[in-house]
Amino acid sequence: MDQAPCPPRLPRIGEPAPAFEAESTHGVIRLEDFKGSWLVFFSHPADFTPVCTTEFLAFADIHQALRDRGCELLGLSIDSIFAHIAWVRRIEEKLGVRIEFPVVADLSRQVAELYGMIMPGESKTETSRCVFVIDPKQTVRAVIYYPLTTGRNTDEIVRLVDALQTTDSKGVATPANWRPGDKVIVPAPRTQDAAEERAKDQGVECLDWFYCRKSL
Repeated sequence: MDQAPCPPRLPRIGEPAPAFEAESTHGVIRLEDFKGSWLVFFSHPADFTPVCTTEFLAFADIHQALRDRGCELLGLSIDSIFAHIAWVRRIEEKLGVRIEFPVVADLSRQVAELYGMIMPGESKTETSRCVFVIDPKQTVRAVIYYPLTTGRNTDEIVRLVDALQTTDSKGVATPANWRPGDKVIVPAPRTQDAAEERAKDQGVECLDWFYCRKSL
């Protein structure tokens, strides 16, 4: 009996981001072009659709904020390069917003399949609303999926990049709804002696031995 083909494996947090080379609105682009900087790589279902248009306006709005954080922005859908160019030109013409970040044309679906951007149970012909945050070493650090019907909260994407960069630079974790300037979580002690020492640390606010916060 023939077995059904295995579905493609989605990239996981902590693994290398899959390498690719593809045509984009800024010319041929490769994942390695972004090495050394952070990258928010997202997919949208289709050009010339209303929810995707609202998202491109929102991504354009945070583009400079991400760049200020050393983070680039890259979009993708299973559309032709001509459709991408026509759509971003229409957005500028009708809505007055210029799309400065590149958008990958993936008619072959090769990149979308590498990143598990197609959810066949939802649509076999469109990419879902996926977001991959990739660090300067080109490791996947966060993954978010939204359904076709729900536009993303781009403010959360900026917050997520802030949190990941703070974790890397300060060796801490961030609590729910954390924003820059809020207290951070100190990693929990892993020995009894360390827990006792933590309780004596005047620079740390401990609600319990395992739950301690501090200001940066």
